[in-house]
Amino acid sequence: MELTLNSSSSLIKRKDAKSSRTQENSSNMSFAKTKPPTYQFKAKSSVKEMKFTHEKTYKPESETTERWEKLHVLSYPHPKNDSSVPVFVMLPLDTVTMSGHLNKPRAMNASLMALKGAGVEGVMVDAWWGLVEKDGPMKYNWEGYAELIQMVQKHGLKLQVVMSFHQCGGNVGDSCSIPLPPWVLEEISKNPDLVYTDKSGRRNPEYISLGCDSVPVLRGRTPIQVYSDFMRSFRDRFDNYIGGVIAEIQVGMGPCGELRYPSYPESNGTWRFPGIGEFQCYDKYMKSSLQAYAESIGKTNWGTSGPHDAGEYKNLPEDTEFFRRDGTWNSEYGKFFMEWYSGKLLEHGDKLLSSAKAIFQGSGAKLSGKVAGIHWHYNTRSHAAELTAGYYNTRNHDGYLPIAKMFNKHGVVLNFTCMEMKDGEQPEHANCSPEGLVKQVQNATRQAGTELAGENALERYDSSAFGQVVATNRSDSGNGLTAFTYLRMNKRLFEGQNWQQLVEFVKNMKEGGHGRRLSEEDTTGSDLYVGFVGSKISETVEEAALV
Repeated sequence: MELTLNSSSSLIKRKDAKSSRTQENSSNMSFAKTKPPTYQFKAKSSVKEMKFTHEKTYKPESETTERWEKLHVLSYPHPKNDSSVPVFVMLPLDTVTMSGHLNKPRAMNASLMALKGAGVEGVMVDAWWGLVEKDGPMKYNWEGYAELIQMVQKHGLKLQVVMSFHQCGGNVGDSCSIPLPPWVLEEISKNPDLVYTDKSGRRNPEYISLGCDSVPVLRGRTPIQVYSDFMRSFRDRFDNYIGGVIAEIQVGMGPCGELRYPSYPESNGTWRFPGIGEFQCYDKYMKSSLQAYAESIGKTNWGTSGPHDAGEYKNLPEDTEFFRRDGTWNSEYGKFFMEWYSGKLLEHGDKLLSSAKAIFQGSGAKLSGKVAGIHWHYNTRSHAAELTAGYYNTRNHDGYLPIAKMFNKHGVVLNFTCMEMKDGEQPEHANCSPEGLVKQVQNATRQAGTELAGENALERYDSSAFGQVVATNRSDSGNGLTAFTYLRMNKRLFEGQNWQQLVEFVKNMKEGGHGRRLSEEDTTGSDLYVGFVGSKISETVEEAALV
């Protein structure tokens, strides 16, 4: 049945563009010089019984210094991270076709051989809900993934598998279209409130609204049950590989697989950087939850809708009453609403990770989840873009420590983006600070005892971006990285200079950021310059690039 919603068919942006000033440039951390390309912004690419309370880790400092109006206090030093960091590479979004077969197996085989020669640890692939369960409820087709797993194993690589419960297509960077399963879209067409809705009534069918997590709206099953059955089917099908070649399972928890709301949809011009976005709490399930929460604290009139003064997608914070410097966000009502809105997101993550833990516990594979790096307007009091996405992070309220603690509760790695970008690359009017945001998340994970992994937000091949990742990992403040996943394998990656940059980066990360760059004339057979170490690997790189 055709999906008919009061919106475009997809409203989500793939990855959030992020940047960061290089924190340190060491003489023994160097990359071949290339001119950084010009980048177009891309948005990345989301408790048992949760009480809506949050710890305030960052307390207001003196209001006399503008610096403290803009920056969180980050004061948890730790020794330099000198350990090896494995690097993974994301595979193309259409690695498995809609017919359920491995796409371009010859090119994939050549690419994996080249990546192995470059020293990468493994690759990451999306296991798409809309592809695997497209033929009907609990009718799973894993055969294309079985082909891939065997090929990855043959090359001695590891695999990160993402349980991707979101739509692919319509987002920046999406190279194919994989909607939610047809039988799910049929249910959505009957009940449009199953998907996220903004205050204007626009529906977003990229991901089922977390408001109905515990309601049996999908042919007798709740969304959480459907996700759990999907993960259980994966476990049963690949039990002999999990904990071996399948080293990590990442649990998708929202749009673009991230634990967040779809607050900044770029499709059809709905949102544009650096807009603040909009709250996504207007489907009937979210509205019912808000009303119940308001009544529970004796504020019934606060539960009728979301904030009326929060502006529109493309606004800047000062355009609105809610997000401006001394706006409603800091009022009693604003705190009430953000505790509910962010609390629902935490509860959603807790339910999914609790289920994943029960399914994969003892398998030997790591579990991970992704949090979006929303860096624009970070240098303001309200952090408007983070608030609409569900991260209650403001001048005087830490939004990432509760998330890190929830991840730690289940022993789950927190995967964060933004790692390659610099503050100085961003437009001044956007008040960006990806560096400050990454530092805050590093400290939150350290304080919570949670492992931190990272990835780049934009497709980049330049030494500045790679150097920034290494510098972030070596930073004196907060957690170092336990792994890094590079976005993304494509033809450009295998081009001479780009390939050389990647190989140098992999070596640097393996050596904890202390690797020395070798000369381009090196022909001694080292594994640093894969393109120079023998005709077989060189030909393989060329084949991977051409097919």
